[in-house]
Amino acid sequence: MKTDLSAGAGGEGGYDRHSMRLFARAFVAATLACALAGCTTMFGREYEYEEQWTLSTDGSAVVVLDASVPALVALRGLSLNPSPTARIEAADVRRVFEAAGCDVQHVSQPWIHRARRFVQVRLIVPDVRRAGTCGVLAWSSYAFDREGSVLHYHQVVGAPAGGNPGAPKWDGRELVAIKLHVPSRVRYHNVRRLEDGVVGDIERGNILTWESRLSDRLAGTPIDVDVKMDPQSILNQTLWLFGGAFLAAAIVMSGLIWWTVRRGRPAR
Repeated sequence: MKTDLSAGAGGEGGYDRHSMRLFARAFVAATLACALAGCTTMFGREYEYEEQWTLSTDGSAVVVLDASVPALVALRGLSLNPSPTARIEAADVRRVFEAAGCDVQHVSQPWIHRARRFVQVRLIVPDVRRAGTCGVLAWSSYAFDREGSVLHYHQVVGAPAGGNPGAPKWDGRELVAIKLHVPSRVRYHNVRRLEDGVVGDIERGNILTWESRLSDRLAGTPIDVDVKMDPQSILNQTLWLFGGAFLAAAIVMSGLIWWTVRRGRPAR
């Protein structure tokens, strides 16, 4: 009795390819599920309330706020229905933020995670020193000034608004985060690592995170954000570096062309 080895090998390769396709589909599905479920990052920490500040050296900022509706009600006093069964549209969230005096750039469609409805809102802040004119950001005091050769950003998150979030299924492990994307080299910061699963974190040298327990924020425990940075952004420094390198290369190339043409001329 003969055995068709070539068919077996081909079949095994087919199975491998099929397994890879299944794995790829499962990976994409898991990524989409994580996004719809409200994961802060794919493999990172989840926050009940998170402010991501992307600063510019001119004092402007873009703020991306990710939060559950109960947290927005309890911490910021927004007039949204915290029930997970309540129907909330992006237009409803935009209307509430704009009524609070915020410059809203984008609102995501709300999603449900852990029996709570979450939203993401992108805000434009022309001057961080006046960020409190947006009522949602008014629980913090802000300072942004030049001190000698550095820029100094200082934010202190104060007491919550104390709205009624209903009966959300909080278990005491929920976290609140203030994340700062610094545009230039950091010269000083007060991020520190804490205990009991609450941490301060530094990513890639210029992304700083201050964490707090939701229970501490509800009790009014402040978050102190203090950073000093270079006045020139990393992007500008990179552009100047590439521009200088390009100019130097152009000068060298021009010199080589001139020298080649000069050598090639016949002597009179």
